[in-house]
Amino acid sequence: MRVANVSEAHGYHYRYLEIDVTSGAASCHPLQADVLQQMIGGSGLGTHLLMEHEAWKHDPLSSQASIVFAFSPLVGSPLTTSAKFAVVSRSPLTGRINDSLASSRFALAGKRTGYDALLITGRAESPSILVIDNGHVTLQPADHLCGLPAEQTEQQLRTAFGQEYSFAVIGPAGEHLVRYATISHSGRHAGRGGSGAVLGSKNIKAIAVRGDQRTSWFDTQGLVQQARNLSQRSFGPATEKYRELGTAANVLVFNRLHCLPTRNFQKGSFENAENLSPEAMNAVRDKMRESCAACTIGCTHIYSIPVDGKPSQTRIEYENLFALGPLCEISDQQIVLQASHLCDHYGLDTISTGGTIAFAMECVEQGYLQEPWLRFGSGEALHKAIHLIGQQKSLGISLAKGSRALAMELGHNTISFAPQVKGLELPGYEPRALQTMALGFAVGTRGADHNRSGAYEVDFSEHVDRRHAKVSQARLAVETENKAAMMDSLILCKFLRGVFDDYFAECASMLNLVTGWNLNAEQMVRAAEAIVNTKKHFNILSGWTPAEDTLPERMLTTALEDDTDAVLNRQTLEALVKAYNLERGWDEAGFLPDSSTRP
Repeated sequence: MRVANVSEAHGYHYRYLEIDVTSGAASCHPLQADVLQQMIGGSGLGTHLLMEHEAWKHDPLSSQASIVFAFSPLVGSPLTTSAKFAVVSRSPLTGRINDSLASSRFALAGKRTGYDALLITGRAESPSILVIDNGHVTLQPADHLCGLPAEQTEQQLRTAFGQEYSFAVIGPAGEHLVRYATISHSGRHAGRGGSGAVLGSKNIKAIAVRGDQRTSWFDTQGLVQQARNLSQRSFGPATEKYRELGTAANVLVFNRLHCLPTRNFQKGSFENAENLSPEAMNAVRDKMRESCAACTIGCTHIYSIPVDGKPSQTRIEYENLFALGPLCEISDQQIVLQASHLCDHYGLDTISTGGTIAFAMECVEQGYLQEPWLRFGSGEALHKAIHLIGQQKSLGISLAKGSRALAMELGHNTISFAPQVKGLELPGYEPRALQTMALGFAVGTRGADHNRSGAYEVDFSEHVDRRHAKVSQARLAVETENKAAMMDSLILCKFLRGVFDDYFAECASMLNLVTGWNLNAEQMVRAAEAIVNTKKHFNILSGWTPAEDTLPERMLTTALEDDTDAVLNRQTLEALVKAYNLERGWDEAGFLPDSSTRP
């Protein structure tokens, strides 16, 4: 196998920058080719660096904690959807590994600073802007930006710094250390798990990056040819629904299949789902479509809404609609769109926001929480709760910690219906109706997650009975998870997954054209497995136990109200988890073969 060295570096800078924002000091560290061949970039590289810096030892919101902005070998290449980066840290919401991905020009500018990753530790003395200009690091005061939403923060920074810089910023929720605060950039968000709170705990309101240090490609002609081919396929039927209707197209499909979580996962369908379909919104609202940086798909659908009597816009995805709509039993378009806008205003993950509020609504209904105004179906209550979370006032202080922490605070076994795994709120896939996905949720290193496990693809295929899982499906869940791990480390958009004929072989081809390596499909599979294993190792060192790999008790003891054939019991899930662990080469409980990883 040919291995590129630093003297003939292609695709990588072969180094990362460590920044201590307490002192403002920065140091450059090398990255070896063998590490990059195994961890690739993005999520894989970020996890590797957290392991190197023993990040599992530190409270996620402490000054000792590390947060990594990791780029990838494909960033800056002509390959469609490659302008992405990963933010990796220990999550303040779960205490486990968290990797959030996002697309924007921040990825392009960040890599041009001359580094494959930026690792940040420490805590600035006062609110600050971290400026990285071709590797030169400074801290500038950000007091004038405190309290501003992400969009206004970026606007002011762009005016002050100029168009050559790109920015990653936090909103008020990140400043207030809301455990599911986001990091935002150009209207996009590194959303799940609270990376915005980690940055806020370091007194960093914004990161500004600029650089002109580009990497070269080993085979430019071959890469351009492959990029053209991939772009052409990205216009095909595999991505058509995302282009035409966006991810919100899933609302009616999921509703029909009884896998649209409704009323805090009590039901799998919502009688007014049609009101929230893209078809219904397109009929009455102005809409525009956007593409992420370096993307040919154009799945982003932006709708017009009035905000404080003025025209405004908000981006809509399936997860926004599900979490702020059916999950809270709200069907009014205006209410849901404005709630999504409020989440962007404060810098809040929409899934955890909706999941925590829906859980609180049920706790009120059951008499465990004395907030009678907070009830299912109330748009006014939804908006009020979001404001309280973002401003950290009254009930919002408890809601800001997530549904698991709120359940522990309330007691009365409310944890049995808190919609979370490992502390991360469930996305919009009903586990009882999608039981391979249920396994993916249970074993996910980040917690309940549809982006790190593509097991729903198995459930929607003709190869399984989605309501009656068998242990043989564990292998299929592992395969989808491996694909996701590779895609999140290269990095490419998940919406491309359907255009590949031979996924790992084509991934190897792209990486080889960029780097000059000679990897094959089998080696790419092994790299994906190594990335998943490293995340699991991090979690074990962070205190993970096998008892975490499960679902809320409600989902293991109660059938869906509107689909009584959708039943998942504890024995079935435990058998699936055991089969998954063995398929991974771990022991039955889920520990890695190396006994030193046991607590």
